[in-house]
Amino acid sequence: MPKPFDSGLVWFRRDLRTDDNTALCLALQQCQKVYCAFIFDRDILDPLPKADRRVEFIQASLVELDASLRSLAGKLEAGLIMRHGVAGELIPALAQSLQVQAVFAAHDYEPQAMARDARVRGKLAGLGVALHTCKDQIIFEGREILTKTGTPYGVFTPYLRSWLDQLQRHPVRIQDPAPLASALVARPAGFQQAVPTLQELGFEKTNLAELRIPTGAHGARQLFEDFFERMDQYHETRDFPAVKGPSYLGVHLRFGTVSIRKLVATALQSSIADSRGATVWLNELAWREFYFQILANFPHVCDGAFKPEYNAIAWERGPHAKSLFQAWCEGRTGYPLVDAAMAQLNQTGYMHNRLRMVAGSFLVKDLGIDWRWGERYFAEKLNDFDLAANNGGWQWVASSGCDAQPWFRIFNPVSQSEKFDPEGKFIRRYLPQLAAMPTAALHAPWKARPLELSSAGVELGGNYPQPLVMHDEARARTLQRYAVVKKPHQ
Repeated sequence: MPKPFDSGLVWFRRDLRTDDNTALCLALQQCQKVYCAFIFDRDILDPLPKADRRVEFIQASLVELDASLRSLAGKLEAGLIMRHGVAGELIPALAQSLQVQAVFAAHDYEPQAMARDARVRGKLAGLGVALHTCKDQIIFEGREILTKTGTPYGVFTPYLRSWLDQLQRHPVRIQDPAPLASALVARPAGFQQAVPTLQELGFEKTNLAELRIPTGAHGARQLFEDFFERMDQYHETRDFPAVKGPSYLGVHLRFGTVSIRKLVATALQSSIADSRGATVWLNELAWREFYFQILANFPHVCDGAFKPEYNAIAWERGPHAKSLFQAWCEGRTGYPLVDAAMAQLNQTGYMHNRLRMVAGSFLVKDLGIDWRWGERYFAEKLNDFDLAANNGGWQWVASSGCDAQPWFRIFNPVSQSEKFDPEGKFIRRYLPQLAAMPTAALHAPWKARPLELSSAGVELGGNYPQPLVMHDEARARTLQRYAVVKKPHQ
């Protein structure tokens, strides 16, 4: 059967792998000749700090993707066409230079990306070139899962039931590009540049290698194989930051160096075989999808509360609020679990999921700071930053989101610490100045006896701060602050 296009261009974005790549497979099915490109988009890169782990992760993953495409094609001159500039201008220019009839890309759901894609579509149309986009980074998108009345879900549990039901009725389809890979052609002369180095892009090396964060599809496979051995215990280990519980695949899901369909298919199979850990992990993957559909169907969450009445809350303002926020960012709150969580984020670009909730709740409900300040800080620091999940998580702790933590339930940072880091292993790892503290006093150093502090070499207000606020007093202020939304439950 003849293919509809003589030649096409695959535009890689958040799908940096050849394995089960929907856009790549679609292009190979529909085009006699296929070129592949990646744009280091200045609209995204220019505002970033010059040392950004995400840029280093992408650069290293592209080196592997380039090699994978050459291997798949069986041609040394195949591989990625690399450009550094504004994607909205470079993709139409590239399509014109290569004389392709179609450009293929995976859907990107963030507002800035959707606006970019709309501009590209218009420019390509003016050149007589089609833009074909397809679903790749999630299982169900947009309005594919709706309530019986045809509206999007705003509560997770019924969404999960519907999501699992759809998954059973429409099993995931995993595609292998290899049988059609002969369509991958050599890059023309002048398009055969190597993947640029960080320095060539104007960026600096980070501590990514020192942290041993594996990059590319090969790194994702390593992590998943390791997690698969632990997956059955996930439900027991996932809440303890000192324990190797999570999959650590967040950054790979973010940049598409792993196929979500493969992860879901594996988790579903184990869940059906009665693995409690796999069932809980599958639910976490569904939470990710839930937040994607919230962003798609309720785009106002980008700027304000999912529940608009929560926009009436009066947050702390002025110099005092800024100093509280700065102390939180730098891990100087005086609450060890919160400070250790922030140290982990600042040093590694990763924060354990339980700690994201604890640190987020502390900022919003102990310090009274607008959740959007925390959302922006996480967006800058997290290796796996994803607008949908980050926004959903912050609105959850602020109680302003869909299916959120009820506003009158407020995490106690000390009891969370005692419960989820009972031996203080995580705290000691990230706050070495507290390492010699007896465990019983570690979770709330301000309550420790003077002898315990001096023996451990801890000076409150010196090498470790006094608490910024007292939790019980802060809790009372929060209940008052949130009273504009609803009266407290009696």
